[in-house]
Amino acid sequence: MNKPVRHYETLLQVTDAISQSKNPEEVFLLTVKSLKTALGVRGCSLFLVDSKTRELGLAASVGLSKNYLNKGPVRHMGNLRDSLENGPLMIHRVGDDPRIQYPREAVEEGIVSILSVPISMHGRVEGIIRVYTAEPCDFTLKDVDLLKAVAQIAGMAIDLGRLYKGFKTSIEILK
Repeated sequence: MNKPVRHYETLLQVTDAISQSKNPEEVFLLTVKSLKTALGVRGCSLFLVDSKTRELGLAASVGLSKNYLNKGPVRHMGNLRDSLENGPLMIHRVGDDPRIQYPREAVEEGIVSILSVPISMHGRVEGIIRVYTAEPCDFTLKDVDLLKAVAQIAGMAIDLGRLYKGFKTSIEILK
């Protein structure tokens, strides 16, 4: 199957999951699985910004070891945040890039390249989607566009999930 068709099918899977599920964790897991398959990458993760600590908390991941995922907190503040607020961030070699918070752990995991795309809601970065490769990778514009589209859809899903949770809480209080 060619790449544009896989990209299109990925968008359909993610939007279908969002429209049928009220469980954000299910949506996040399907999102990362779909992106990993569509892009043929080693792994994919979705992180959300913790409003209190401003660190990125793992919401879903596929293709990465538990050891790597538990390496420590991922800071949202700093070089990476500045880059993500301006759009996607591509890192060709994790071992050589000063923006990587855990370069040794990434190299040990077998990660070479990372593409990060912000999940924005109401003009603020509220999370990121990251894909990881085991070989040096120059992602195509179509790959970046797919990630950006899925990130926008994920942002809407997060927003809708928060609204749903708020409505549900309000209804419980009114009862």
